[in-house]
Amino acid sequence: MAFWLASQREGQVSDWIQRFDARFWTVNFPRPMVATVISTAPDALRVDASFLRKADLGGLIWASEDTLDHPLLAYRTDRNYAHTSLRFRWRSGGVLPLDALYGPTLTIEGRDRSGAARTWYVRLWNYAEGSGEDAQIALPFSDLESGFSLPGERIWPDDIDRMFISFAPPGYDGSADPLPTEAEGWIEMSEISVDGSRAMLEIGDVMVPPHGLAVATGFDDQGVQTPARLLRNVRQLGYRGSVVLYLGMSHYFRLTAEDGRYLAGGSADPLNTPTRVWHRAFFAECLRLGFSPMASLSYELLDQHCPEDWKQRDHLGNPALTGWTPPSTLISPANAAAMGWLQSVAAAFALLMAEAGAPVRFQVGEPWWWTFANGRICLYDEAAVAAFGGAPPAIPDMRAALDAAQKDLLDAAGVLLAQSTADVVTAVRSAVVPEPVEALALVFTPTLLDPEMPELKRANLPLGWAAPAFDRLQVEDYDWLTAGADAPRRRAYEEINARLGYPPAEQDYLAGFVLNQMQADQWRLIDAGIDEATRRAPHEIVVWALPQIARDGFVRLPSNASQGSAMQAFDDVPYPLRLGRDASISPEFSTAVSVTASGFERRNSLWSDARLRFDVGPGIRSEQELGQLIAFFRARRGPARGFRLRDPSDFSSNAMTGTPTALDQSLGVGDGTQTAFALVKRYGDGEEAQVRRITRPEFPTILVSIDDAIQVGNWSLDSGGTILFDDPPAPGAAVRAGFHFDVPVRFAEDRLEISGAAFAAGEAPSVPVIEIREAA
Repeated sequence: MAFWLASQREGQVSDWIQRFDARFWTVNFPRPMVATVISTAPDALRVDASFLRKADLGGLIWASEDTLDHPLLAYRTDRNYAHTSLRFRWRSGGVLPLDALYGPTLTIEGRDRSGAARTWYVRLWNYAEGSGEDAQIALPFSDLESGFSLPGERIWPDDIDRMFISFAPPGYDGSADPLPTEAEGWIEMSEISVDGSRAMLEIGDVMVPPHGLAVATGFDDQGVQTPARLLRNVRQLGYRGSVVLYLGMSHYFRLTAEDGRYLAGGSADPLNTPTRVWHRAFFAECLRLGFSPMASLSYELLDQHCPEDWKQRDHLGNPALTGWTPPSTLISPANAAAMGWLQSVAAAFALLMAEAGAPVRFQVGEPWWWTFANGRICLYDEAAVAAFGGAPPAIPDMRAALDAAQKDLLDAAGVLLAQSTADVVTAVRSAVVPEPVEALALVFTPTLLDPEMPELKRANLPLGWAAPAFDRLQVEDYDWLTAGADAPRRRAYEEINARLGYPPAEQDYLAGFVLNQMQADQWRLIDAGIDEATRRAPHEIVVWALPQIARDGFVRLPSNASQGSAMQAFDDVPYPLRLGRDASISPEFSTAVSVTASGFERRNSLWSDARLRFDVGPGIRSEQELGQLIAFFRARRGPARGFRLRDPSDFSSNAMTGTPTALDQSLGVGDGTQTAFALVKRYGDGEEAQVRRITRPEFPTILVSIDDAIQVGNWSLDSGGTILFDDPPAPGAAVRAGFHFDVPVRFAEDRLEISGAAFAAGEAPSVPVIEIREAA
């Protein structure tokens, strides 16, 4: 594993930006309104908004504290705006003008001179020169006054948390009534300049070397930021190749008012204008930075915006609702109107990619028939019932044994689902003819291959997806990965490979994600999953997702392999000569010892495990052996490649050199989920014992037991000296093992100095070798 969770910059590279840099503004708005912001020049930005109600009020925001960028790339917090002035040109259309009653207002949130929380409202028109839709605005923060007209109360500029500029549609009155029709507006701020003593902000400018991973993000999560800001994080954190953009389930679609609700599907254009503007900028910025964008569209919609007849339903008529707050729902693959709308969405995004000059790469993301945790599958909306013959058998619980009719229904559902995804791909291809399209499907194995619902794959992993239905398959398994459920996870790879037939080179692996910050320790498991996936050699590994990467400070550190080196770090071959009695063996620790003025000591052990050093030269007894040593040294390129070395004084789990038994070393206790147990050897007793990881065991000598019973045929040896069980040991079961082992080592120096005359005179050469630390 090679990663770091950075909480702040500590001496890393930084740069300076102008305060109020156009890339770092955000927008906020109440649902069902939508707004986006893009940077159009180093000193300019544009906001686009879609209004549906007379209460819709958006905000263009500048925050004093950067909580959105990665900690290594964030700008420094500075709440003091005293003696600083902001100037810009304001142009707008379709929103209330500067001189209107509810026109754009600068809201400043902070504290007053005494430290009490305060909010001030500064009417921008009071500081504008020009018209209500085209004006030059100057904001001297040390002289700003709040209120509708001047003079007003002077704000305190020394302690500001954030400021936002409000914007609203014509007809705004604060009520929840719908506007007569959807209203679209825009704002442009250009010629942004800052003067004064605090006009510049320090910003992180770390550039992580490329590590071979791609990244995913989502419009729902990050569409309130500028594309330039997002992709700056992606590039400077070392990600390259694909940027998978989940289009979302709550903001991209155009809505129409209907009986007090705002629903998708009621207009000829499926996308709202803010979405179009933002994605054009996003795809263009991807190309400028050398990324290959990929659009990801799912069957999921925010429930409040989904027409009732589009929703999947269970046999009791309940709609498919997810556990999100507010809930989303899944649209039915059987509903012609819903699928026609989804196809039009896919085609619209494909055209946006093509217009930007990007290769059209489109992912159908997690298409499935929703199944509740209690086993109720949602195959029974009106359109689906009709498609299945009018009276399909009920399946109240997918966890129960199913009869032939129920299995036939699941097979039919799988055929229908596969046809619906094929139709989406066809719509994408038709939209951009004659441009080529790369079509992908994303499958989430913990749901589709849930061991408690073994027949679910008939409906949700249909054979109609088998190669070459898609150009590539994408797989994610984070629920199992972060829970340590390795057995079903590994079986899922095997089953997907056998069922759908995509070789590893035609698969992508999506690693992640960490739902909330309190679970940041899951990055250790995710990073290990990335390493494991690398050994499977997929086409691409994608980290899911950028919001969590930035929030938790995840930094993937590059390895030799990710930098394109063909050099193998370790050759799994033994040292060819037997160590003689004169060979020296030196275990060493690293201990910091500080001595106080009174002579007392404080000792801090920096290593939890000893590191071995050897001098193998004294074991060489003939010129033939000397020749073998030189050949072996050259083949390893000196210290560049590691190898195995048998320590003649300590190579067994049983004491130091005894015959292994299955009860020698405790590897852990089963919990009903864990299947991976690392080999270890303990030196000493009880809690004070020193635990040594064994990464190079001798496979034929390994004996494994569970609760003292020897295990045969139900485990395998994974890389790094880890025992993998086919099924997890039961909770409380004691897992033990015995083995012989070698030490992973390398030559300590680039040079091998041997004097022929001295060797002939009986003087042994010095050949230092040092242990390689392979596991924590």
